[in-house]
Amino acid sequence: QVYLRESGGGSVQPGESLRLSCAASGLNFKLAAMNWYRQAPGKQRDLVATITSDHTTNYTGSVQGRFTISRDNIRRTLFLQMNSLEPEDTAVYYCNTKWYGRDHWGTGTLVTVSS
Repeated sequence: QVYLRESGGGSVQPGESLRLSCAASGLNFKLAAMNWYRQAPGKQRDLVATITSDHTTNYTGSVQGRFTISRDNIRRTLFLQMNSLEPEDTAVYYCNTKWYGRDHWGTGTLVTVSS
């Protein structure tokens, strides 16, 4: 059974930073492509960033240059460093992977950006 558990969310002011973590178990983490998604209130869940098993990264345009996705294969942990946060980044952030053809999700961590 694949388990993903996010942490690190909170309430910050515009321009501040947060670092999200996602602890993974039940899979060969170093082989898995990992993703961060987010879902703002009343909106659909959208892909934010992806990191492959060889550490290739991709970002949605609105976070490019502000967010950094990374992974620690020894600790089986995924990270999302979020800098210069904006009110539009307010959302529940989810860790995701597709493993053996099935999507797996964490329960999410809430990020609120407000002055």
